[in-house]
Amino acid sequence: MAATLDKAIADKTATIGIVGLGYVGLPLIRAFVAAGFRTMGFDVDQRKVDLLAAGKSYIDHIKPEWIQEWTAAEQFEPTADMSRMSEADTLLICVPTPLSDSRDPDLSYVEGTTRQIAAALRPGQLIILESTTYPGTTRDVMLPILSESGLQPGQDFYLAYSPEREDPGNLDFSADGIPKVVGGLDETSAKLARQLYDSAIVNTVPVSSPEVAEACKILENTYRAVNIALVNELKMLLDRMNIDVWEVIDAAKTKPFGFQAFYPGPGLGGHCIPIDPFYLSWVARKEGMPTRFIELAGEVNTHMPLYVIERLALALNEQGKPIKGSKICVLGVAYKKDVDDPRESPSFVLMDLLRERGADLSYSDPHVPKLPQMRHHDVPDLSSEELTPEFLAGQDCLLIATDHTKFDYASIVRHGQLIVDTRNATKGVTEGREKIWKA
Repeated sequence: MAATLDKAIADKTATIGIVGLGYVGLPLIRAFVAAGFRTMGFDVDQRKVDLLAAGKSYIDHIKPEWIQEWTAAEQFEPTADMSRMSEADTLLICVPTPLSDSRDPDLSYVEGTTRQIAAALRPGQLIILESTTYPGTTRDVMLPILSESGLQPGQDFYLAYSPEREDPGNLDFSADGIPKVVGGLDETSAKLARQLYDSAIVNTVPVSSPEVAEACKILENTYRAVNIALVNELKMLLDRMNIDVWEVIDAAKTKPFGFQAFYPGPGLGGHCIPIDPFYLSWVARKEGMPTRFIELAGEVNTHMPLYVIERLALALNEQGKPIKGSKICVLGVAYKKDVDDPRESPSFVLMDLLRERGADLSYSDPHVPKLPQMRHHDVPDLSSEELTPEFLAGQDCLLIATDHTKFDYASIVRHGQLIVDTRNATKGVTEGREKIWKA
């Protein structure tokens, strides 16, 4: 069976199934379509399936014309029918792995998807988990469920882990241009998984086990979370000393070795960095070991939205205004610049805090026309405001939370009464700088 799948991958006659048609799944489909494979996309959200079947996209950086080309060439078929998973030769799982309310790993999506695969599993299939998770998930969580099918791993089906490394909105690196770390449950699984990615991705990095590959992704994002915490803490210190942390970072990064620039912000956002370190600390607790460094970084980053609101309150106080009753517009609710992804965005925490304090709240985001419902936030029913001169002038404070390129910062500063800038987005604006507060 391994030889049959090996040949199908080599001949590009294998059907590639992607489970989870979001910010990771769709770029992965694009990579395999470009490599000449037929793909199937599985998602439990019928709305997404219907939009894709109609040639429409719900993600900014996935163009509708791409989807139309894929379907016209019969290289892509979206479906919500999980019983059809048996039609795919490989199944790549790209489902969410959020945190529970108690900040423990929530593997319900991975477990549910694995059960659906087990129900349709046939001999000769390769299953690869791409969702970010803690070391041991592939072997200890997925393998027992798949084995309930009666098929034998390494003989009847093959299992591997390869962490997604998608960076939404980064035009320099698409899914096919980012090296893939691959760890197989056994030698045959590892070989087949590597061959699969070699056929569509620029480079593969084989490691000895799924656990190594799982730990690799956790390390990558914990590294970023810890360094962001460092500059966030430094920012709060330098604010007290009346030193611009952004200028300090710009000076430090001129050193050609030994320093990598990280930047402060209003809090962590996205599908990985705010979550992955807590996966690692959870595993550490299971092993009876504290992770003080990681926990401290989490505390610093989690505190940042409150620090921003404290700075905003000081800025308003300078004008004789309280937060209560003030018109405050949050600029940017996506978690990062120039994307439409709101997952774990600190903007929602900022809005929660502002509403608790009685602000007359609004928002503007060219990539998010209406506020989506979020798992951990009481989201108001608001739509994005157009930043006309009249609207800007009518706000008591404009809080820049996400530095989208589409924002006209010169106009924002010119017409706004007070600007609280958490991203140094107004760096290039010369007129009206007395209105700007860094936060």
